Amino acid sequence: MAGNSLAPPTLAIDTRTRPRSDTNETRVVTPAGSFVSNISNISNPFLTPAHSNPFQTPVPSDCGASVLSVDPEAALRPDPGSEADFQVENNPFAFSPGQLNKLQNPKSLPAFQALGGISGIARGLQSDINAGLSLDEATVRTSITFEQAVRRTSDKFIETPERTPQPGSDSFVDRARVFGKNILPAKKATPIWVLMWNAYNDRVIILLTVAAVISLALGLYETFGTTPEPGGPPSVDWVEGVAIIIAILIVTLVGSLNDWQKERAFVRLNAKKDDREIKVVRSGKSFMINVHDVLVGDVLHLEPGDLVPVDGIYINGNDLKCDESSATGESDAIKKTPGGQVMEILESGANQKGLDPFIISGSKVLEGVGTFLCTSVGVHSSFGKIMMSVRTDIEATPLQKKLERLAVAIAKLGSTAAGLLFFVLLFRFLGGLSTDERSSSGKASAFLDILIVAVTIIVVAVPEGLPLAVTLALAFATTRLLKENNLVRVLRACETMGNATAICSDKTGTLTTNKMTVVAGTFGQSNFAKSENEKPGIQSVSQWAAGLSQKTKDAIVQSVAINSTAFEGEEDGQFAFIGSKTETALLQLARDHLAMQSLAEARNNEQVIQMMPFDSSKKCMGAVIKLRDNSGYRLLVKGASEILLNYCSAKADVQSLATSDLSNSDRDGIISIIDSYAKDR
Repeated sequence: MAGNSLAPPTLAIDTRTRPRSDTNETRVVTPAGSFVSNISNISNPFLTPAHSNPFQTPVPSDCGASVLSVDPEAALRPDPGSEADFQVENNPFAFSPGQLNKLQNPKSLPAFQALGGISGIARGLQSDINAGLSLDEATVRTSITFEQAVRRTSDKFIETPERTPQPGSDSFVDRARVFGKNILPAKKATPIWVLMWNAYNDRVIILLTVAAVISLALGLYETFGTTPEPGGPPSVDWVEGVAIIIAILIVTLVGSLNDWQKERAFVRLNAKKDDREIKVVRSGKSFMINVHDVLVGDVLHLEPGDLVPVDGIYINGNDLKCDESSATGESDAIKKTPGGQVMEILESGANQKGLDPFIISGSKVLEGVGTFLCTSVGVHSSFGKIMMSVRTDIEATPLQKKLERLAVAIAKLGSTAAGLLFFVLLFRFLGGLSTDERSSSGKASAFLDILIVAVTIIVVAVPEGLPLAVTLALAFATTRLLKENNLVRVLRACETMGNATAICSDKTGTLTTNKMTVVAGTFGQSNFAKSENEKPGIQSVSQWAAGLSQKTKDAIVQSVAINSTAFEGEEDGQFAFIGSKTETALLQLARDHLAMQSLAEARNNEQVIQMMPFDSSKKCMGAVIKLRDNSGYRLLVKGASEILLNYCSAKADVQSLATSDLSNSDRDGIISIIDSYAKDR
């Protein structure tokens, strides 16, 4: 636990007085009943402080391009084919989906400035960058025009006539009607007859069909078109053609019916896979909602590892970097600049290089934390447009391509051999006509026998059992995989699993329950372990907590609460901490054994000067807080213990928090404890 002496001596701190933010809240109510909530976020560790920040990287100020003014008509001109997105009947908002889409694809700072920056966009969407949407909103009570939204004379909503609310309306009716929901339209299910036709359109099957028709025709001719020899057995040559037709039907039905059933099962599976929870701010409080319920105007939280569900504008935060390779193809970490800061730079005419307030759907948060304002959802978002454009038919698998090449080779070789034999026998037949004393019907029958022999070679060459054997083998593999809880959508996709030599999976939440608890710990000379890990001489967590001084408990709670992005919420109707599983485990320990009452209260009681989000390269995160007695500052750090140990030169007493030098023997002892914990995993 870091004490006063752990603060770096060279740490530069802005010591200007900052107001407390326990319950400061101001709301401006318009005649229409709408409100703007101005909630102080100074002590919020996830938001960048409004005043000068000594830790924040300054914006480059070298000379460069500048924007003195922007033409809204040119910046927001519809792209060809997207005119319909700019026309919305009875739109109470200042912007249409098409105008908001001009912010992205490609990213457009002129469009951002034409819409009035982050404040203008929030006004036009009748939202608030601090409080988010109101939970009481059904139909929007007021209308706002484009000109009113982009004005920068006031942060209040412009007074406009009230709109008559519809009685019994659902929540956010106008937003869903104008901007849509964060749902992509379901792909039209493929009819069973189309799947049967696709299964039939295989070169081997077509080749078998030709062979079956010829074999059946010749068999019927032999049975009904010729006179059998007296006393001879009846001709049943047509049976071979019928057998080939039955094999074709089995292959077509088995393949198409399996694909039809699995396609519907995968529709339900994909709907469940996309059903995830997103952290949003509504009415000034954080909530976990379904990703499909996110609306334009919502304020969303961003944390490392998050997959961004919608397009938006970055409001504020700390050192936010995103991987946008899914949309741009570039794997570089893109540093984001708060929208308010970008607007100030654009208006001042300073250098625009590196300014990027745009949050793209489908991107992944690599570092930092923050909030952003949603501007596009569903089919209007960048990721939604990409997903709609790639809805194409499934390509043939490698096995299918191999079978097609085999069918072509068989057809060529069989036809070549049959043709060669036919012409050899034909020349022999023609050469013997001069001495042939048979009747005309006999000679015609002999010529027909030559043709039958040639066609028989083609029929015999076609492996009529191959498609049936492959289909039955894949169907058997699908059944085996289903018993192991693996659902196969396309029958022939089993070959992919059959060729796999290794399967890599993230075990957390996949092979485990995605829940963590603190089972053991070491604090100075004291340690503890839960019942399943108890060893002789090691106390339980309750005994350990009871032996700590109140000063030590407060210090641990302070570090756990401030150095965390998790928050309080409900899961299945029960109180729970929501966020990173490591952080929620530490918070649960503080709540159960260290007398932490409220996470929000613990955070509001501290004055956070700077938040340093988790960095995967540094393997740690930190926060600088001002001590309550104004005697100095404290740097709280959380991260990989073996890495942080290398930076430590002193240790704190677990009871008094008095510091002393960290000796080599102390360091070796801590390393052995770290190794023992690593081996117990």
